[in-house]
Order: sequence, then C-alpha cells, then structure tokens
Amino acid sequence: MRTSPLILLLLAPLMAGCESLHFPWQKSTPAVIESGPPAEAAAAREAAQQCPPVQEVVCAEPEVKVVERVIERTYEKVVEVPVAKDKLVLGSVETVAIEPGGLLLESLIDTGAPTSSLSVTELKPFERDGKEWVRFKVGAGDEDDGVSVELPVKRYVRVARPGFETQRRPVVNMSLTVGDVTHMVEVNLTDRTSLDYRLLVGRNFLKDAAVVDVSRRKVQGQPRPPQPK
Repeated sequence: MRTSPLILLLLAPLMAGCESLHFPWQKSTPAVIESGPPAEAAAAREAAQQCPPVQEVVCAEPEVKVVERVIERTYEKVVEVPVAKDKLVLGSVETVAIEPGGLLLESLIDTGAPTSSLSVTELKPFERDGKEWVRFKVGAGDEDDGVSVELPVKRYVRVARPGFETQRRPVVNMSLTVGDVTHMVEVNLTDRTSLDYRLLVGRNFLKDAAVVDVSRRKVQGQPRPPQPK
C-alpha cells in the first residue's frame, strides 16, 4: 500500500513530538522557548493554564462631609403702644356721671349695644307744649328712692331680646361723663333693676371717643364732669 507524500509530510512532525504543528488555516503562534529542567517547565505550563486566584476587592467608603447649618430664628417683639393719644382707654366697667340727675352709676361698657340704656322706674309719658315728654325716676341703688327727671322724647325704638317680649322704649338725650370726656348721647329708658348695672354705655358714646380693654375695670376712676360757667 503506497502512502501519499502529503500525508507523510503532515505526520512527520507528530512523530517527532513537535508541538508547533499547525494547519495552514490556523494562525501561527510563536514558539515558546522553555528553559530549565523539564519538570519545572511542565509546572510552569500547568500554572499558566490555571485561572488566577480570586482576589477580594474592597471599595473605599465614600467620604461623608458634615455641613453645619445655622438657622436663624426671628422672634416678634411685642411693644405696647397707645391706640390713639386722643381716645380714652376704658375697662369693661366704669363709673359714669349722668345729667340731668347728678348721679354716679357703676356702668357696663358694651361695644355690642348700638345705643346706651338707662334703668328707670315710674316711667310716665305726658304732653308739654304740644310735644311728648317722659317723667321717670333714676337711682344709684336699690335703697335709693332716686331723683325725678323730666325730658322730651326724641323718638322710640323697639328692642328684642331672646326670651323676652319686644319692648318699645322712649329715647331721650342725656349727658354722660367718663373720666374727663363728656358726650350728649341718646339713651333709651327701660327697667333694668333685675340686672347688675343700671346704665349700659353703648357704641354711640364710644364711637370716635374711646377704646375698650375688657381685661380691666374702672380704668378712668371717678368721672370729672365739666363745671358750669
């Protein structure tokens, strides 16, 4: 049996133990020249074929920067100032002088009432010079018989209170003095003897004249009516 020269050419390197055999379609690899004893060379080849050992990689912790923030707080400063230099400061209760009558009455200052109201007894209407008048008594206390006063009726008002019947009250002009301030205002007349205060000072006196501090009482002290000239 005859062997082809091409086959002999390919088998010759294998028979010679050459490791540099490669086929024409493969890329040639440069030969590695080993030095040293055969045992060391074999150990080097085996080590080269093994995977490198796994090494633990520890990442450095990120740097944390602490930024100090200073928050400024603004506090409101309360400063007491007068509401108005030309106005009275009244408490919830003040002593009021009334004219005619010349009486001093401990009175309730009521910003919710549109007009002032006075407690009277023996209220009787009558006619004088063709005009309607009223005669009544007003006193400073339960044991006081009171003084008799006669005044012309300016008009009538109807007052409705919860739990009470609607009242038709006569309205007269009277002079009220609180502290150093005196005003002629409309006052409606009714029986307030069951209430704590005989006189209720409403907004018609307070308007443009006074401000009320409900936490205080008798701020103005004794009234000082103007002296007759």
